[in-house]
Amino acid sequence: MNHRARIPALLLALALPDMFVSYPKTVLALPDADILVDYRDYFSDAELDDFIPAFLDEGEVNGHLTVLPVAKSTEILFVDKTLFDRFAAATGATLDDLSTWEGLYRTAEAYTAWTDAQTPDTPDDGKVFFVHDYHFNYFQVGVESLGADFFDGDQVAFGPAFRRVWEPYARATLAGSVWLKSGYATEPLRTGDAVVSVASSASVLYYADTVTYPDNTSEPVEIISLPCPTFAGGEKLVMQRGAGICTVRSTPERERACMTFLKWLTAPKRNVDFVTRLGYMPVTQTAFANELPNAVRTLDDPMYVSLYQAYLDTQSSYTFYTPPQRRDYLELETRFEEQVRLQLTAGRVLCEQQGDGAREGLIWSTLDQFEKTYVR
Repeated sequence: MNHRARIPALLLALALPDMFVSYPKTVLALPDADILVDYRDYFSDAELDDFIPAFLDEGEVNGHLTVLPVAKSTEILFVDKTLFDRFAAATGATLDDLSTWEGLYRTAEAYTAWTDAQTPDTPDDGKVFFVHDYHFNYFQVGVESLGADFFDGDQVAFGPAFRRVWEPYARATLAGSVWLKSGYATEPLRTGDAVVSVASSASVLYYADTVTYPDNTSEPVEIISLPCPTFAGGEKLVMQRGAGICTVRSTPERERACMTFLKWLTAPKRNVDFVTRLGYMPVTQTAFANELPNAVRTLDDPMYVSLYQAYLDTQSSYTFYTPPQRRDYLELETRFEEQVRLQLTAGRVLCEQQGDGAREGLIWSTLDQFEKTYVR
């Protein structure tokens, strides 16, 4: 490489601290990722083998392990069990119904119908049941879990697997059972406007044990965590989330000091002590198997006990999905989120105007319109 071309990268290295928190996509945007340490130069194969493999895979950038996981999150199903239990007592619904996407959406439609029936003098006022923070993730992981590719070159692949993921989602959404407004999934649960959400596990910090309803009344509730739903017959796949730590190349002494700290922080017991204070997952297999179960028994907050049991169940039964490192990822994600909400909101209005008999046709006409507006 031309020495002049390296000058901006060298200046950047001098401006950065010895270590910084980063996502892999941020590393991709650096003018020269060679300013970062490759952790394989400092961690032995045995040390790296103890990390959850998918967590390390995400930290690989251009063939170098430059982002070291120290705490991770994933997507979790949060349930307002207080509201769910009332609904379940009247309808026979169970939490097991929420273990698959098909079951969750059927339950969502049943909840909307049940709440609508509570006010016979006010038709079509059924309530939303479900809110997903990341529609793009739902489709991406769902399609991949069915053995298909979500991406097709510089576009999304609108194939048979996408249509399977779309159908129950759109059916429930057009029935008014899925939240389409902007904002985080924590908000509709805090106001009783939804019962169930899929969100980053780290958002447990923002769920409350009290719900304040639109009429300004409130009540204590129990929020529980469950593993993310999967498609019947599909792979148990779930999105991994969370940044890692990058180390800037400097002197051997400073680099070794950074490695001493990182090995200290990711040692199984210490890592579990660290992450359980924050609501995150540990990053090694030994931490999950030997340290986390004991730590869960010492937690006082029932919401966190439930979250960490969901973590244990997820780690033992699921594969963590690593999204591809694409420079256009954020653009594709942002446009997808905007368009899918816009098209389904318009479809919901048409369904209300034309009646529920129009819903079947609207499921597919809305998909056709979404594909036309999304593909460029």
